[in-house]
Amino acid sequence: MTTVAAYAAPAAKAPLERTTIERRAVREFDVLIDIKFAGICHSDIHQAREGWGEAIFPMVPGHEIAGVVSEVGPGVTKFAVGERVGVGCMVDSCRECDNCKAGLEQHCTGTVGTYNAIGKDGEPTYGGYSTHVVVDENFVVRIPDGLPLDVAAPLLCAGITTYSPLKQWGAGPGKKVAVIGLGGLGHTAVKIAHALGAEVTVLSQSLRKKEDGLKLGADHYYATSDPKTFEELAGSLDLIVSTVSAPLEFGAYLSLLRTGGALVNVGAPEEPVTLPLFSLIGGNKILAGSAIGGIAETQEMLDFCAEHRIGAEIELIAASEINEAYERVLASDVRYRFVIDAATI
Repeated sequence: MTTVAAYAAPAAKAPLERTTIERRAVREFDVLIDIKFAGICHSDIHQAREGWGEAIFPMVPGHEIAGVVSEVGPGVTKFAVGERVGVGCMVDSCRECDNCKAGLEQHCTGTVGTYNAIGKDGEPTYGGYSTHVVVDENFVVRIPDGLPLDVAAPLLCAGITTYSPLKQWGAGPGKKVAVIGLGGLGHTAVKIAHALGAEVTVLSQSLRKKEDGLKLGADHYYATSDPKTFEELAGSLDLIVSTVSAPLEFGAYLSLLRTGGALVNVGAPEEPVTLPLFSLIGGNKILAGSAIGGIAETQEMLDFCAEHRIGAEIELIAASEINEAYERVLASDVRYRFVIDAATI
């Protein structure tokens, strides 16, 4: 065991504070990572404040981890000391079920989250708001040299969370894709959808970020607070990806889809939502969800982002600013992802 510095929430809704945690000794197939940067995801806030239900405390959040390998176990074959690597939302799975065999580890019933979970050793997992992490090599991905580590860190959640549904639902040339919300997830969705060749529309509450959206690759930008938006875009979109964590009026958004179109949710509101089923039945439309992506797809996403020079738009902060950053995320006052400089932990 090794003692390392970290920032943790000691209890639900309590401010995060500097502390120390124990990391396990490097085992045969483990990789020890010197964390350089860790992104702040809205889901960190949901979990640290028990917005999604009962959680494990003390909690060290963080599942957007970028760093450098500093030690490997004797059985490790995929990575070497000095390589640039990342860790996303999971650090283990059963590895035997149909989902695991299909590269869909995120849907394994035995998936172990990077934090706020219990590992196979019976100990709680702690996330990336720390100086080091030990992870099995099968749940580590390589960050290509073309991606700076700070802007790559958010791709380990925001990137794969949006890349996966865009790929699955066929975003590409000739397809009209809309992204609901231009935040941490939404801005990466716009970049990726544009790089895939789709015609991209941003649907945001206001036009406040319109200039940003167009610079990021959107072709169109509409305010959902304006009823004319829903009249003008009715029946015109092939795919809508919702990145917001607020409940939507699904009937209104489903009306924007063409026959057979899909609305895919990656944002997860804390509140239940209502769904008028006739908005699905009329037009043979699809309402779906998507959860991050498997390890192989996460590597594919990183390679794609490196090829297209896609990184997150970030605001780099010191660890002492985490609590302020949480409040600013809730106030939508970040463009577009806070990233913690782990050297300040």
